[in-house]
Amino acid sequence: MRFLKHVCAWVTAVAAIGLLSTASAGTLDEIAQRGELRVAVQTQGPPFSFVDKKGERAGSSIELVKLMAQEMGVKVTFLDFDWDGLIPALLSKKADILAADMTSTSKRAMKVAFTNPFMYTATIAFTKQESRIKTAKDAQKEGLNVAVLLGSTGENEAKKAFPKAQLKSYKGGGPLLIDAVLKGQAEVGVNDRSAVLGQIASYPPNSIRILPGELSKEPLAFAVRYDSMDLLSWINLFFLNVNLDGRLDSNLNYWVNSLDWKKDH
Repeated sequence: MRFLKHVCAWVTAVAAIGLLSTASAGTLDEIAQRGELRVAVQTQGPPFSFVDKKGERAGSSIELVKLMAQEMGVKVTFLDFDWDGLIPALLSKKADILAADMTSTSKRAMKVAFTNPFMYTATIAFTKQESRIKTAKDAQKEGLNVAVLLGSTGENEAKKAFPKAQLKSYKGGGPLLIDAVLKGQAEVGVNDRSAVLGQIASYPPNSIRILPGELSKEPLAFAVRYDSMDLLSWINLFFLNVNLDGRLDSNLNYWVNSLDWKKDH
């Protein structure tokens, strides 16, 4: 009887260790075993993620994720989504990471876990160069059409900045907003400064004018699911290291703070 008790206790202990081992296997283990880091990126969102003139995936976020995969010792697979499809792709486990120029708002954080910010930007408004609208105050009129990205921070900031305006939400990337303004579908466009500066470089010089001032200041971050806290800790450590060794500054200075990338991509 005593022997059976010892056997039962031993089996219980082994089972407990097995359960503990299973429970401790996190997203990093899954990525390592799979040999692949799956990343949700925006279909066309220069300078962070876009397909360049060579037909290759390029951008600031793309290069950062490639560095991550290199340090993990795995390959990287990029999954293209429109802006409003990024978070659903992450939550449905199609992707391990969401890597875009996404603002880490408290509302979004109810669904996904954001990393430490990798940079800060601002929401701005822009018009056609020849527009009579010279300041954000000039846009405070009834019936003004304002182009925004569906599900973006700019959508919320536009509502606050232009309460009398008619918002026109576009599903896709930032260039759609520039197209809408240039084609007269909207008098004003609202997006984050870094995206607008990167995107207007593909249009005729002086066709777009950024209005003075900022509608808001925002932190930009990557995101993971709340069941991937091990991956979150790893990415935060990665951002710390590339910040300290200068690789983050090199990335942002090339892709975001200048138009140097235009000649190569």
